[in-house]
Amino acid sequence: MLRVSYTDAAGIIPDSVRTQYMERQRRVLDQVRGGMAEYADSLGWLDPDTWGGSTVQAELTELAAEVRGGADVFVLTGVGGSNNAARAVITALAPDSVPAVCYAGNTLCAYELERLQKTLGSASFYVNVIAKNFETLEPGSAFRVLRSLLYKAYGSGAAARIICTGTPESQLHRLCLEHGWRFLPFPPDIGGRYSAVSPVGLFPMAAAGIDIAQLVQGARGMRRRLFSLDAQENPAYQYACTRNLLYQAGYAIELLSFFEPRLCNFSRWWIQLFAESEGKQGRGVFPSSAQYSEDLHSVGQFVQDGSRLIYETFVEVRNGGASCRIPADGVDDRFNYLDGRDFADINACAFDAVYQAHARILPCFKFSVDTLDAYTFGELFYFCEFACVLSSLLLGVNPFDQPGVEAYKQYLFSALGK
Repeated sequence: MLRVSYTDAAGIIPDSVRTQYMERQRRVLDQVRGGMAEYADSLGWLDPDTWGGSTVQAELTELAAEVRGGADVFVLTGVGGSNNAARAVITALAPDSVPAVCYAGNTLCAYELERLQKTLGSASFYVNVIAKNFETLEPGSAFRVLRSLLYKAYGSGAAARIICTGTPESQLHRLCLEHGWRFLPFPPDIGGRYSAVSPVGLFPMAAAGIDIAQLVQGARGMRRRLFSLDAQENPAYQYACTRNLLYQAGYAIELLSFFEPRLCNFSRWWIQLFAESEGKQGRGVFPSSAQYSEDLHSVGQFVQDGSRLIYETFVEVRNGGASCRIPADGVDDRFNYLDGRDFADINACAFDAVYQAHARILPCFKFSVDTLDAYTFGELFYFCEFACVLSSLLLGVNPFDQPGVEAYKQYLFSALGK
């Protein structure tokens, strides 16, 4: 079960201030749990069973079984919220899955697209292109390249190897009807960054062999907790309120730090969630991440001794699920104190040491989980989404729009002659 704790040894936000603030703002928690009528068209994620229930799971699992039985490679084609959640889970839990998973539609770099084509080579592959409105350049352009490869290899049989996830009655849906491509719904009442527990995230996960029933169960369990706990005991509400108080105190950067490299793509998902939800109207905490212990030898210096702009949120995995002991080989390399020690224990010691050092001078949250599995990811996704909405409302911004993302597109489309 996900456990959330907070340490503020420097007393930046006194406990009494946190308690009073949470009491004053409890209407925001009531607002989210009551359904937020003004955002009704964006709340499909709030109940995991709406777009991730047993019927949806059965349909996705059946299609995923076809892909797993007929492909060497599965190409997940999308950008931002269309692929971040699935990529986070797949790279953490199924890095060597069959079929292998490749990613496209998240870059405009010719080198990367050429390398992908070489990787596919003569492999048998399926393509899942995910685009809510099918106007985003990266997945749209990559899809052209990929379907050209498919039709060249399979002729009319290529249509069965194309699975599109888009909004019903959208341009992508019409293309599916016209060309015989498979279609999955991108829920119209869910924005991309909140779409983990829906066909958007669940189908690619299932295609990689992830137990999506367990992931949905994790999200469902977290929802029960967050809907039942009172404000002062509710971890998502505590987190949201405290991060807003820290922002008011001048802490403008939140660093998500972890000692499991498998969490790298989860951190990318988390960054997008908070950046797009809160970063508007000249407001918002800047979300960033650090992969320890590697980044201790770079940004670790700034975190420990630099300007006080940062607070830190650690993700602790108590059981990494692996063991690797250091052999005693008789060489006097000055590391003999490590003879027989397990890297799992060393990594845990490093986590504790860094947390102690940083928490002496920085406000620090800790998200602690027993292990990394599908259930845990379901908990994490739902917790962060719920907390992000609370935090955005406390900040006074719309959690579900992203007007700034559209600004550069006008220049880009003009330069390309659209």
